[in-house]
Amino acid sequence: MARRHRLAPAERAPDVESAAASMVCLHATDPVTVYLSAWARVAGMTVVEMEQALYSRRALVKHLAMRRTLFVFPVGTLEAAIAGSSRRVATAERKRLVREVQKAGLVEDGEAWLKEASAAVMGALAGGREATWSQLKDELPVLRGTISYGEGRSWGGEVPVGPRVLTVLSAAGEIVRASNDGGWTSSRPRWSSMRSWIGRELRPPEEREGLAALVRAWLRAFGPGTEQDLRWWLGSTLGAVRGAIRDVGAVEVDLEGPRGFLLPDDLDRVDPVEPWAALLPGLDPTVMGWSERDWYLGEHRGHLFDRNGNAGPTAWWDGRIVGGWHQAPSGEVVVELLDSVDTQAVRALEEEAGRLTDWLDGAKVTHRFPSPLMRARARQAGG
Repeated sequence: MARRHRLAPAERAPDVESAAASMVCLHATDPVTVYLSAWARVAGMTVVEMEQALYSRRALVKHLAMRRTLFVFPVGTLEAAIAGSSRRVATAERKRLVREVQKAGLVEDGEAWLKEASAAVMGALAGGREATWSQLKDELPVLRGTISYGEGRSWGGEVPVGPRVLTVLSAAGEIVRASNDGGWTSSRPRWSSMRSWIGRELRPPEEREGLAALVRAWLRAFGPGTEQDLRWWLGSTLGAVRGAIRDVGAVEVDLEGPRGFLLPDDLDRVDPVEPWAALLPGLDPTVMGWSERDWYLGEHRGHLFDRNGNAGPTAWWDGRIVGGWHQAPSGEVVVELLDSVDTQAVRALEEEAGRLTDWLDGAKVTHRFPSPLMRARARQAGG
């Protein structure tokens, strides 16, 4: 983990593209995660460097994939991601949207409506144009309309159907979140056709080949892991995972309980690195990379994960989670220990907190999925 996830100081990546590739992809549901995950893995990383990779060089691309989650992929991995994961997401989202617009009485033929709406979006983005959701909604009447949810419930309301058309198209790899009209801590995307954004037509392989490529990349970064780890990470079926494990020739290994798997050329023992400290943001790919997490999470799940399984900010010492972190009202990063650790660990974590405080330079980050530990500290600060 220390080497492959670029977390030990001596193992940090030379640039943000290498950092993302070492993790297969970076989580992007929360915009700050992309930057803070890269900060933890790239020496001297700056906001400008990430923005250039995303919006100028376009070497990294935001894309909806596994578990209907937004990630930042190296552009060379996009085709495998679409084939092995995103097409399945797009198909499910398309069926659900068609069914719900018909049930709501918005249209009689949901398939025909979605085809018309998709063509209208692609036409509006022709010629390399970028447009916000608000612009598309104003220009394209076919995107208007809402669906009720939770009728009669206190949490019920109305949800517009137009953004869900964009969800289907983005999962299919037809459109992409392009330039961002907000700062690095916010997400206000302009939409573009994928072809114009990356400058070429994507040619995803068949699903089996794409799935095998994703499983191979995951095992390289996260192995050894179990079938359940892979099934959860991919948001796929156990049968599909087992097929991909066979396709990549993965070797079964003993994890002192469940069956684990490694790539056949990855069986050599590795030398340990010096003890290391890391402060990772909520939804960081290291924290979210496995389904079976007790070996690094211990008894801290209730403190650091919300009820939906979203991880908050975590503090690591030498390969395991020992606490979390938050920002004080002053902007200072504060580590909250949940384990008793020695003075070397305390000193190293305090140094990381100081390094992150300096990097943030007064910027305040708000995690979209604060952990129970963070919420408790916020209540204390408010009181």
